[in-house]
Amino acid sequence: MSYDDTKWSQPETPPPPLFFNKKERDLVKQVNEELIERVIGQQILYYPIDLETTNFHPLYGEAIYKNFLSPVKVHVLINWEGMETKTQHYGLDKYASFVIHFHKRRLIENQNLYVREGDFVLYGKYHYEIVTLTEPKELFGQVDYRFEIAAKCIRAREGTFDGG
Repeated sequence: MSYDDTKWSQPETPPPPLFFNKKERDLVKQVNEELIERVIGQQILYYPIDLETTNFHPLYGEAIYKNFLSPVKVHVLINWEGMETKTQHYGLDKYASFVIHFHKRRLIENQNLYVREGDFVLYGKYHYEIVTLTEPKELFGQVDYRFEIAAKCIRAREGTFDGG
C-alpha cells in the first residue's frame, strides 16, 4: 500500500445534508406514543375551557367564571416538582406544582386538543391549573417540528374549580 492510496481526497460534491422527512417524523411519533401510553406515562383528565360560552373580559381577555367542555383522558409524562410552603401576609400557604409533558402531534392530530393557559387538569384526586406553556424540544434540531408542549401546573385552591 503506497502513500497515495491512503491519502484523503475531498469528494467533488459534498454529501447531502442530514434530512429527516415525514417517514422519520412519523416513526418518532409512533415510538413516543407507545412509550408514553404503554410504558412510562401517566394519565390525566384535561378540562379545556369552552371558548364559545365563557364570558371573557373585552379588554383583558380574562374570565372570572369559566365554562368547561367535557374532560378528555390524555397520556402524558409528569415531572413532579413537589410541595412548597410559602409564608404570605395572612399565614402559610402550601404550593404544589408539576410540569406536564404533552406529545404535541398526538394531541393535535389524534385528539383534536389544544393546550391553553387557564385550562385545568385532574391529576390524582386534585385539580391543577395550567399557568405557563412552553415548547422546549425540537425534533432533530428542526425549528419547524417541535414535538412537546410543557405545561407548568399549580394546585387549584378549593372552590376555584367545580369540574365543569
